[in-house]
Amino acid sequence: MGWGWELIAKAIPIGIGATVLFDIWQQVLRFALRGPAPSWTLPGRWFGHMPRLQFVHPDGVAQAAPLPGEDAIGWIMHYVVGISFAVALLAIWGTSWAIEPTFGPALIVGLATVGLGWFVMQPCMGNGVACSKAPNPAKARALGIIAHIVFAIGLYGTALVLA
Repeated sequence: MGWGWELIAKAIPIGIGATVLFDIWQQVLRFALRGPAPSWTLPGRWFGHMPRLQFVHPDGVAQAAPLPGEDAIGWIMHYVVGISFAVALLAIWGTSWAIEPTFGPALIVGLATVGLGWFVMQPCMGNGVACSKAPNPAKARALGIIAHIVFAIGLYGTALVLA
């Protein structure tokens, strides 16, 4: 198994494990804060419009035309992105990180996911830079940081279990 295949073989379960923990955390918050269920429909719509070369939705992706299967697209892409961040972690720190994982690299990657959300995904979906157009930007930012630290814990924890 070459370096590329080894990286992918290690990244897939690590990314899935981290994303599952992220999803569990979202459910815990849903019940603790009595909030709405997490939905990947609008991110699915955002990703679904990309093949049509529509990347930015200034008025909000909710205003874009609904697409068949956008909820499924959202869930699939949620896991693809989680796996992609695990690939990035192993590409930067090496596949040996998965054998003897440390929390620092996982935390760096987890915090990088916040940055991409704030400066790419949220603005493109019409939510403004760092959720500035959210009903409560400070709350959205805090919950985002915490959720992505949970993702980092998931990267680290899954690698520990698999090591």
